[in-house]
Amino acid sequence: MKKTSLQQDNSLETMKSSSKKKTRFNLKTHSVFLLLLCLGTLVTSCKKDNDSNPLESTQYYSLQDGMRKLWNDHMQYTYATVDAYFNNPSGLSSSLNRLLENQKDIGAAIVPYYGQAAGDTLSALLTTHINLAVPVLEAAKNNDQPALNLAIANWKTNANDIANFLSTANPKNWPPHDMQHMMEMHIDQTTTYAVDLLNKDYNNAITHYDEANQHMLDMADDLAKGIALQFPDKF
Repeated sequence: MKKTSLQQDNSLETMKSSSKKKTRFNLKTHSVFLLLLCLGTLVTSCKKDNDSNPLESTQYYSLQDGMRKLWNDHMQYTYATVDAYFNNPSGLSSSLNRLLENQKDIGAAIVPYYGQAAGDTLSALLTTHINLAVPVLEAAKNNDQPALNLAIANWKTNANDIANFLSTANPKNWPPHDMQHMMEMHIDQTTTYAVDLLNKDYNNAITHYDEANQHMLDMADDLAKGIALQFPDKF
């Protein structure tokens, strides 16, 4: 039986309506899919940022290099100053002035993380650390054992003050025992190569200096790591 014109028109309208509904459905489904895709990308991106390791960032490696340079300078100019005190008085002033400048530089390095007051305090403690070395060298040069024992004890008290300052600033990553051990070892190693220099035993002085310098580089690494872990948002 042939369809009438009216029936044909109704069928056509039904097909058009159905096609529009399918189109709207497909567009809606596509939009939802795109939205979910975008949200998934955003969540993945956020998760990646949140899970990023501060110890693998460019900023961390820059901080580590900077810390190593500062503490290597500390060791280099300490050695030069001690040698000048015993064996080259004409070079003492230049080496000592550069060494004292290094203490300011080390303090300035922590200012971005702990503030200006903390940086000034660390510089002051380290400057005292340098000044307290003079009685040690003087007593050793005069072969005055009682004076040497007292001078070393005072030097270690200051080293302990530095260790306590650091551990108070970052107790989780710089535990008191670790900082105290590092600073006390620094005093012991410096005293050892200072005696070598006093005796003009340069072979042993260089060997013992290398050991002391490596210890300071390890300490520099620990300081940089501790800062990055305490302030991951900066890395």
